Amino acid sequence: MSQFIESIKVEDQEMFLLEFHQKRVNDTFSHFGKEGSIDLEKIFKNLNHDEDGLYKLRLTYDLDKKFRTMMIPYAIPEIQSFQLVENNIYDYSFKFEDRKELEKMKMKSKSEEIIIVKNNHITDTSFSNLLFQKGKEWFTPSTYLLNGVQRQNLLKKKKIKEAEITLQNIKEYSHFQLINALNDFDDMFIYPIHKITNLPGNDDYLDL
Repeated sequence: MSQFIESIKVEDQEMFLLEFHQKRVNDTFSHFGKEGSIDLEKIFKNLNHDEDGLYKLRLTYDLDKKFRTMMIPYAIPEIQSFQLVENNIYDYSFKFEDRKELEKMKMKSKSEEIIIVKNNHITDTSFSNLLFQKGKEWFTPSTYLLNGVQRQNLLKKKKIKEAEITLQNIKEYSHFQLINALNDFDDMFIYPIHKITNLPGNDDYLDL
């Protein structure tokens, strides 16, 4: 049976973006024709987590409502290099635990992290959604692989906008950052666009 995963930010004993995580779990059960769901808040309370600091609550579950949890201390990673990787068939509409295809793409690349290009459009990294800066505004690709909880949160708060970001227009943006449940808009490292080593026009463009 398929296993699914939620990675939830817990800081100073408080869960973040619970409403978005719970909706995603509920939608997963519903999509696969299963009644009911699992209660994330109840699961967290039963853990009796009493440590301050930043943690990732890693919850894996299946459609029979069996789950397991891990509470992992978390630090925001700084990444040294990114590479565009083309994959026109990859689908990650639901947050499956199985990441073999993502890991395979990463192993083929020549950089620390990948940015997946699908049908000429920028999507996500292997573990996050993306934001791109143009002027003073930040935009997120409309062609995401997974509509992440932080992405939904920032769009709802109108801190970011959606845009069609492609191989043709990516160089119109000056900087980019990675966002996910653990990494907020204000927390993340901001990278200049040239941190992507194989941008269109570079010698090793999409060279795998």
